[in-house]
Amino acid sequence: MEDIKHTMISVNGLSMHVAEKGEGPIVLFLHGFPELWYSWRHQINFMAAHGYRAVAPDLRGYGDTTGAPTEDASKFSTLHVVGDLVVLLDAIAAEEEEEKVFVVGHDWGAFIAWHLCLFRPDKVKALVNMSLEFIPWNPKGDYCEQMRGIYGDNHYMYRFQVPGEIEAVLEPVGVRNLMKIFLISRNPGALYFPKGQSLINPDAPPTIVLPSWLTEEDINYYVSKFEKTGFTGGLNYYRALHSTWEHTAVWHRAKVMVPTKFVVGDLDLTYNVPGIKEYIHDGGMQKDVPLLQQVVVLQDTAHFINQERANEVNTHILDFIQKF
Repeated sequence: MEDIKHTMISVNGLSMHVAEKGEGPIVLFLHGFPELWYSWRHQINFMAAHGYRAVAPDLRGYGDTTGAPTEDASKFSTLHVVGDLVVLLDAIAAEEEEEKVFVVGHDWGAFIAWHLCLFRPDKVKALVNMSLEFIPWNPKGDYCEQMRGIYGDNHYMYRFQVPGEIEAVLEPVGVRNLMKIFLISRNPGALYFPKGQSLINPDAPPTIVLPSWLTEEDINYYVSKFEKTGFTGGLNYYRALHSTWEHTAVWHRAKVMVPTKFVVGDLDLTYNVPGIKEYIHDGGMQKDVPLLQQVVVLQDTAHFINQERANEVNTHILDFIQKF
């Protein structure tokens, strides 16, 4: 990782940490929760080696990016985060005199990427999104309320809503255990945080064996950052879902008009939400994303697909963006 360049860029009231490597057309990588630019380490090196400039920021509220008011979750709406990226692109793309860049997103990064393409298609040549399908604006309510309607009050999105409450649940588990639990989970079912229940037995901490694709060194990097920042910045993205819903009704029935490839693991909890497979494969998402060119389902693969199946993901990204 020593060849990766790290810079701080003034962006929309933030000091945004950006990791980058390579020269050529820009590929912007957007991470999810609970992640960092580091989640794209394999893709950064691969794309740089194939003639691209790979750029991966720590998003608002994460890692070494500073300036976001974590005490105010309303400042973490999708409009805020997409705004950060539009200003960031103006700063970095101007160096290459590029009008458009390639975008790759995962998890919350995919949610943000969908909306970047929805709001500002003039900024994006092509999109490769992972794990989270396009979620159209729903007049029945925000995404958290939709998930609550399916899974009930103990669903993680609903349990994340009260500032400080879930942080108090997570704190006794410890950042190291949490990162391992989150990253290596292969449960395709919904994630629950029942009230009054601890995630672990404090008298018998879990022994967690890492898979071959994740090392203690990787965990150490995540721990070094989240022990400083905590998880509130990332949790605020969930807490701002209602604000996002309120302010994006203007895009009701709008379509994502950017060439797109979608990649998901068959064990991903997002892919196994009731109705989602049908939406992805039976034409629903194609209607909302008319330029969707390919859907790839990787077998025996869970949520953190860009780390678990790095080689295959690298190839899928390169094969797609080379068309443009």
